[in-house]
Amino acid sequence: MQLNSWALTGIALVAFATYYLGHRSSRSATSTHDFLVARRTVRSRRNAAAISGEYLSAASFLGVAGIVLKQGADAMWYPIGFTAGYLALMLFVAAPLRRSGAYTLPDFVEARLGSLGLRRFATAFAVFIGILYMVPQLQGAGLTLAQILPVPAWMGAAAVILIVAVNVMTGGMRAITVVQAFQYWLKLFAIAVPTFVLCMVFFTGGGPGGVRALGAPAPPVFPEDTKVSVQTDVTVKVTTETYFYAYGRIDDGPAGGMARWSPLVPHKVSEGTTLEFAAGTPVPVVSDAPASNDSWLHPSSGKITDLLQTYSLIFALFLGTMGLPHVLVRFYTNPDGKAARRTTVHVLLLLGLFYLFPTMLGALARMYVPQLLLTGKTDAAVLMLPTALLPGWPGQILAAVVAAGAFAAFLSSSSGLLVCVAGVVSTDVLPGRVKDFRVATALVAVCPLALTLVLRTEDISLSIGMTFALAASTFSPMLLLGIWWRKLSWPGALSGMVVGGGLVLGALVYDIVCGYTGVTPPWYTAQPGLISVPAAFLVTYVVSRLTRYGRPELVNDIMLRLHAPDPLGLMHDRAVARFGQAEDKLRAARGRHRRG
Repeated sequence: MQLNSWALTGIALVAFATYYLGHRSSRSATSTHDFLVARRTVRSRRNAAAISGEYLSAASFLGVAGIVLKQGADAMWYPIGFTAGYLALMLFVAAPLRRSGAYTLPDFVEARLGSLGLRRFATAFAVFIGILYMVPQLQGAGLTLAQILPVPAWMGAAAVILIVAVNVMTGGMRAITVVQAFQYWLKLFAIAVPTFVLCMVFFTGGGPGGVRALGAPAPPVFPEDTKVSVQTDVTVKVTTETYFYAYGRIDDGPAGGMARWSPLVPHKVSEGTTLEFAAGTPVPVVSDAPASNDSWLHPSSGKITDLLQTYSLIFALFLGTMGLPHVLVRFYTNPDGKAARRTTVHVLLLLGLFYLFPTMLGALARMYVPQLLLTGKTDAAVLMLPTALLPGWPGQILAAVVAAGAFAAFLSSSSGLLVCVAGVVSTDVLPGRVKDFRVATALVAVCPLALTLVLRTEDISLSIGMTFALAASTFSPMLLLGIWWRKLSWPGALSGMVVGGGLVLGALVYDIVCGYTGVTPPWYTAQPGLISVPAAFLVTYVVSRLTRYGRPELVNDIMLRLHAPDPLGLMHDRAVARFGQAEDKLRAARGRHRRG
């Protein structure tokens, strides 16, 4: 592996800037109110940049381009869904959630339904979702560092979690807000500039080998003699008889020279195998991806299962955003409900702008790094494309910019996830003091790092999609019905979370087992949202109608506080005595975030 010193320098600078901004912002963070909600003084534009920086994770920076490279037109629902989820959040959730005065999502659950048991159950799900979401961030960090240094992937994951944990422990939400706002603009620069440059190279000559086309019905071909090292077991398919050299194990047997693959059956390639292809050879692709450019450019064949899987993905992405605890906690930092809604409008603009670029890079990757379709490591497309399309030091500089942006994505998302989960653990499991927040941060940071070492690295966007399905099937029904339906009861909310979450977790476990056994899972386990989300809503509604005793006595007062206009002054924060907010208000006048 060739060391890219430019990329290493870029990553080091991002890491230093992240630590410096976090350390500088942490000087004024002294109370739990600072650590959990940044004194509720973050203005809409800064909060929008921070939310966008947090939300644009490994799935956005690497995964969207990778899934576009692999799936083509069918992958367009990912950037659309990631953005459109904030429309539902703006319309139905943002302002009432802020007016509740809660500090965390489980805190809102107790404030609305008055059940301590349900709060504890919600705490478990919030922690699980946060840790599950953090795993692909660390996997992406390992992938990025392994692309530029001859080091194992776990070192990148460890570096990210260490930097993030230090920032969160010293400054909490107050420090992380500044870091995430900075990192959004850094990520936008790091993906927009390489995209513009690579598109100019493509349209003015096409880089090495000239212009290549996506319109041909044939599969992509290797532009030059190519050696491919397969790092995980994969199953691939070919469209024509394919001749190549193989060293290792293919089709469950040893290989030590020339080999031939037939298009009639799929073929297995074992970990550690090296394959050599001549220039012009059609690229074998992993078995679940379109083999030809023609099928890649058009949506799925029209089978009912393809349609159901697409709608299931839309359900998960559109409703899952409003159920992600680390997204919702940022709205608690706004001064009032109006600022929370305005923040969401700004987020829609910032996300829509960003997602233009990874989609374009995914299409370019199909032409210039098609070997990733064989290894299955399509998430590396953004990192490998600059040097493939623009050889020499200009390509290395662009690759360094991309790598720095990718590392910023891992740091930013991991920061938001860690501060959210640590806040939940410190207030619901520990006594809730500042030192408890720091202890919770250290404990929570270990869990995703351990899972990163144990679980297999899959397509990052696909693993994130399962997290969205879990959030959509647990917290979304409780939030929507809790905010807009006064007859919701805590047994109904609990039953809906159990059913929806149980269906998604069952599908996740079955999917993991299939990955190890080689069995192809059905569509409803890969994308369970179309079944789990309606089931969760239905169970929540039915059980709530049957359990009137589970409704809080002062439900009318609660609903009035959630929906009354801010100038009426009905909004008030919870747990004043516990978090010492009275003295915080005196400091807040001296330490507000700048308006923006």
